[in-house]
Amino acid sequence: MIQPHAVWADVEKLRETAPLVHNITNFVVMNTTANALLAIGASPVMAHAAEEVTDMVAIASALVINIGTLSPDWVDAMRLAMSAASKKKIPIVFDPVGAGATPYRTNTCKLLLNAVRPTIIRGNASEIMALLNEDIKTKGVDSTMSSISAQDAAKALAIRYQCVVVVSGEIDVITDGTDVMLVKNGHPMMPKVTGMGCTATALIGAFAAIQPNPLLAATHAMAVMSICGEMAARHSAGPATLQLHIIDSFYNLTGSDIDTILI
Repeated sequence: MIQPHAVWADVEKLRETAPLVHNITNFVVMNTTANALLAIGASPVMAHAAEEVTDMVAIASALVINIGTLSPDWVDAMRLAMSAASKKKIPIVFDPVGAGATPYRTNTCKLLLNAVRPTIIRGNASEIMALLNEDIKTKGVDSTMSSISAQDAAKALAIRYQCVVVVSGEIDVITDGTDVMLVKNGHPMMPKVTGMGCTATALIGAFAAIQPNPLLAATHAMAVMSICGEMAARHSAGPATLQLHIIDSFYNLTGSDIDTILI
């Protein structure tokens, strides 16, 4: 069971310490995820040049890898950054955007994951299942499966890489291969905004920077993401304004909001 006071304690710690979160992410979401991290209290940096990623990792508290807009140069940078983060022993959060859509995406994920063990993997159901089974296909970057249907795959993936796996969806599933946490908040409008999953991954990076237990870090981040999505939807006429209001919700989130809204 998720403890509201523990979620809020992590939010407070995040706001107090403002950890630097190094993101190698995709062109589509750079602005949104940077603003989300700033609003929740973290300090984001978006650096993807191979010439500087190891230096940036050296001053960061967490590394977020998002393969959304792939290129060979970026894959090299991701590998270098993940290796540096592993040596520094800072958390690595990996987002396999579109795994299962093309062989290049799926193979790139496996190349990176087999080279350096991540701390946390977050994806939708199809992406998580595709990392285990190449016959699973995604619809572009969208899932064709429900999050609950991917629970067993998430457990198996967590065991394979000795990490925490998050399956986002109507119900978010978070597991370390043994324990399973479920986040049941959120709003149906959230999947209509591009980059919501990528934003969740970035938030996980921020929480992992200040919460040493990866299962709790991922769970608390997903709880905040889903609660703020509900708060934003109250003031939104549609997806465009939801994207604006969710940033405000990260910034304005209180312990009372978590107590009241968390299921």
